[in-house]
Amino acid sequence: MPHIPAEMPPMEFMSFVHRYQALQMQRDSSDQLIKDLLLYCESIHSNLTLENARLRKDLEDAQLDLVDATKSRRDLQQQVNMANVIVGQSSADVESMKFTDDLISQGIDGGKQAANILKDTVLQNCSGLADEIEVIAKVCANVGGLAQALKRDGSLDSPEDLRQFTLGFTQGKASFDFIDVGHGKERADSKIKECMRWHLRNHNCKQILLGVSHDAGYAPFIEDVVTAEDKDRITIVEGPPTVRELKATGLPTINFSNIFRKEKLISRPAAPPASTSWAGITVAAPPPSVSPVMAIKSGGALTGIAKKPASKPVWVPGPRGLDAPIIVNAAVLESVKRRTINNKLCNNHYLRGPCAKGDDCVFEHRHKPSDEELKAIAHLSRLNPCTNGQDCESEYCIYGHHCPSVVMVVSSNGKDHEPVCQAFGCRFSKDDHPEGTVIKHPRKERWEKEYERY
Repeated sequence: MPHIPAEMPPMEFMSFVHRYQALQMQRDSSDQLIKDLLLYCESIHSNLTLENARLRKDLEDAQLDLVDATKSRRDLQQQVNMANVIVGQSSADVESMKFTDDLISQGIDGGKQAANILKDTVLQNCSGLADEIEVIAKVCANVGGLAQALKRDGSLDSPEDLRQFTLGFTQGKASFDFIDVGHGKERADSKIKECMRWHLRNHNCKQILLGVSHDAGYAPFIEDVVTAEDKDRITIVEGPPTVRELKATGLPTINFSNIFRKEKLISRPAAPPASTSWAGITVAAPPPSVSPVMAIKSGGALTGIAKKPASKPVWVPGPRGLDAPIIVNAAVLESVKRRTINNKLCNNHYLRGPCAKGDDCVFEHRHKPSDEELKAIAHLSRLNPCTNGQDCESEYCIYGHHCPSVVMVVSSNGKDHEPVCQAFGCRFSKDDHPEGTVIKHPRKERWEKEYERY
């Protein structure tokens, strides 16, 4: 208590006390305000730090998702580009007019008969000019591919029969040629188109018979090259019925059903062996360590098949049927798969011919693959679904038309068997698998929902 001068009145002293107490309360209130502000700032700072950490994590996840989405989009764009190339090339490499099976099966004799029948049929349609004209015939085809297609169709027992037939056709008449253009449909097309241009310029040529009734891709060419005056000099020879695009050109048609078959080739499923599955790959020793195809011992070799109950029918996915199996060396397959993004082999370049992108393609074109590597490339390409699925008419489509990773495994009861897809992130739809297939590793989002009922 401060000393109170004697002369200070008590009331005046009390006023100073009250003023001092008021000041002390104000200081206490100020100190509390500062404390509250500091606590509030600390709380805000802590919340902002947590929010910042959360946003950073979200940003990192978004960046990863963007990278993944960009890669997926590029992969999809590449598939679309490849599909466009395939569409641009029209149908299969071997999609062409085809001589009847009975002629081809006779080898050289059948080829000579075909040449004579073709010549006689043409001359029969030339009325009084038969003695004045020379018939010239040029057939262009990928003979190796055509032989395999005929064999899958069931129309040919041995590819050698077709080779002998082509020799007989060429030998049958001096002005007749059967030309093997090798792999690539555009090679046959370019020869046919150039031959047509040459004969259009040849005023001695009275009539051009064009055997392309199956191929709508020739319609734009005809519209561009053929004038109104030339249309009387061109006739389309029918094997399969003439497509509407060619009918729209207004060119007349003629049917040589005694020489050319009417039906298109189809890929018929082969008779199932004793042990079978729907896998489109057979893996030769050594066994694959990471292949999605189950390997079991069978006759000294490892095969990608498992025993299927005889009581259940063989699954046929649709009109195209099952893709032909590809025998793959597991070690070579693994080597091809291990290639980095900078030197991955271009499927389109090695399986269909020169890549349409050329130097702009991001994949490897300079590597010289062995036969085993080509099989591995073909198998890996099969893991990508064909955009046309079972409606695909391309005899040499490099993509898959059903899931090649399905195997039959023993179910939990130890008695029954069930189909299981062992692919990681399978790209095929539900309909591309046998009914009831268990998808072990479905792709997220799009596929997860589709397979949720399995």
